[in-house]
Amino acid sequence: MKFETSRAKAIEKLNDFIEQNLTDYSKLRNFDFGTDNRSNISCLSPYITHGVINELEVIGKSLNKFSFSKNEKFIQEVLWRIYWKGWLELRPNVWTDYLKELEKVRKEFKNNQNYKEAIEGKTNIECFNQWVIELKENNYLHNHTRMWFASIWIFTLELPWQLGAEFFMQHLYDGDAASNTLSWRWVAGVQTQGKHYLASEWNINKFTNNRFKNIKLNENATPIFSDKTYPINKKDFLNSEILEDQTLLIFENNMNFEFSDFKKYKFKKILLVLNDTNRTIKLSEKVLKFKANLLEDQKIRLKEKSINCETVNINDLNIITEEVCALYPTVGENLDFIQNNQLKNIKFLYRKLDQFSWEYCNKGFFNFKNYIPKIIAKFN
Repeated sequence: MKFETSRAKAIEKLNDFIEQNLTDYSKLRNFDFGTDNRSNISCLSPYITHGVINELEVIGKSLNKFSFSKNEKFIQEVLWRIYWKGWLELRPNVWTDYLKELEKVRKEFKNNQNYKEAIEGKTNIECFNQWVIELKENNYLHNHTRMWFASIWIFTLELPWQLGAEFFMQHLYDGDAASNTLSWRWVAGVQTQGKHYLASEWNINKFTNNRFKNIKLNENATPIFSDKTYPINKKDFLNSEILEDQTLLIFENNMNFEFSDFKKYKFKKILLVLNDTNRTIKLSEKVLKFKANLLEDQKIRLKEKSINCETVNINDLNIITEEVCALYPTVGENLDFIQNNQLKNIKFLYRKLDQFSWEYCNKGFFNFKNYIPKIIAKFN
C-alpha cells in the first residue's frame, strides 16, 4: 500500500476508484483481502482527513458515475467522519475527558506485559499480531479490521480502550480526534451506552477469506460501563467577519485552500501551521512526516498561484499579536493548543458543509443518515 503526499495523487486515486471499483463497493466493502488487494475500498481517508480532497468532491464524482440509490452506502461512509466531528463539536468534553483518562491508564499500564505484547504484535492471536505489523508498516487498516482489532484489544486482551485509541492515533495516517476516539468508545460500549461490538471467529474468517487460523476470542464479554453522560453544548458555528489583508492560518485538516469556501478572499498571507511537538498523543515519525509532506504540497500549490504563504511551527502562534483568521481546526490537539494558550486573537472560519451538517449531529448516526439527502441537495 502506498499513500503519496500530493493532491494530484489523491485525485488520481479518487478517479481510479470511481471508474473501476465503485460499482462493487456496497457488496465488497466489508472484506479485508489483505494489503495486496484494496480495490474493494477507496483508501481515500488519509486525504479526506487532511482536507487534501474534500467530501463534496468525492460525493460529486460518485454521483456523476451512479445515482444516489446505487451510491448510498458509499456516500454514508464518506459522511461518517463529518458526523463524528459534529457529534464531538457538540460534546467537546468527551475529548477532554479522554485525554485525562489516557494519562491515568498510561501510568497504570506502563509496565503491563499484556500491553507491551499487544503493541509489539506478540500476543497469541495471529490475526491481531498481523494487524499490528500492518498498522505500523502501512499506517492504515481496513475499517472492518479496525473494529475487530479494537474489540480484541478491549474484550479478549482486556486492555483499556483509551490506550488502544492512542495506539491508532500514533500510527494511522487518517487518525483524527473525533473518528478515532468515538469509534473506540463505540466498540467498548460507552458511546452508545450498553451496546458494544464483539469480534467473532466466524466473522473474521468470513470477511478475510479464512486467512487466519485458531482465532480464540472472548465472544461473551459485557460492555464497558461508564456513568458519564455528556449533554449537548449548544454552539453556533458562525464565521467571523473576514477583512481584507488579514493573515490566514491553515492547520493540518484543511490543506486545500484553493478549493475552499474562502478562496475568493484576498488574505495578506497564509501561514501553514505544523504541529510536530505540542501533542498529548505523540505521533509516529511516519505520521508526522506524512502531515509535513502534505503541508509542503499545499505550500507549493499556493505559490504556483502567487499566494504569499509560509510554513510555521504551532509554537510561533504565541508571538502573533495581530488579529488573524483561521480555518477551524476542529476539536483535537491543534484546537487544544489555541485554547490552552488563550490565543483570543484567532478568529475561526467554518466550512459551509460543516455549518450545515453539524446541525444534524445531535443524536445517533441513524438519525443523521435521514438528513443525508438534504445535505446532498444543499451542496450538489
